[in-house]
Amino acid sequence: MTNGANDVLNVAINGSIARLTITRPEKRNAVSDTLMAALEAFFANPPEGVRVVILAGEGGHFSAGLDLAEHVARNAAETMRHSRNWHRIMDMIQFGGLPVISLLKGAVIGGGLELASATHIRIADETTFFQLPEGRRGIFVGGGASVRVGRILGADRMIEMMLTGRKYNAEDGLRLGLTHYVCDSPDEAEAKAIELANTVAENAQLSNYVMIQALSRIEDMAKTDGLFTESLCAALTQTSEDAQEGLKAFLEKRPPNFK
Repeated sequence: MTNGANDVLNVAINGSIARLTITRPEKRNAVSDTLMAALEAFFANPPEGVRVVILAGEGGHFSAGLDLAEHVARNAAETMRHSRNWHRIMDMIQFGGLPVISLLKGAVIGGGLELASATHIRIADETTFFQLPEGRRGIFVGGGASVRVGRILGADRMIEMMLTGRKYNAEDGLRLGLTHYVCDSPDEAEAKAIELANTVAENAQLSNYVMIQALSRIEDMAKTDGLFTESLCAALTQTSEDAQEGLKAFLEKRPPNFK
């Protein structure tokens, strides 16, 4: 295992799995520009050999959202550019090509929920709760929640959530799609994240990449455009060496050995 660290994000690599841990427990892992820059640095140039990322928070919380203590006064143009920069970094997480598993616990609020919703698999323990309190603070989401969380919840439910500051617990989150798995304890959630990371890392890298790149974009497309894009993705993956290995492994009743 190799480690790299800075003041806000610890990176630990174990084989093909990278674990990124937000290290601001005294701030309940609040999201700051420094943290976003650290995430950008990793996803812009991930270490060679990494196939899956686990994103977690140190201490009892995943992330309590925007660090309001670091909030600075900006005019409208500066605020828009700041928001767009966060969008760019969230897109790097969602569309960078590496499957990302978020390990959720405690507060998953505001910007923390925006960060979680940019990941591909979300695992929560029973302490997890979700909230978008921006409406109670006189502001609006700016890190992509209106698109990513809105697509999970639907506009109607997200409006109510923001207007009232309503909290959803882990089971609510599972029912609504904010998380994919709920575990009884942090240890069980940790074990589940490692199990799924190993499973995903064994997939063909090309098919993982295509699934990450294509499916969310197909959702944006008209039906006929989506079906055409699907055929291109099928052609790309099904004519690859990995597809040949997958079929051969199936016929030989053995696990595939993807490159």
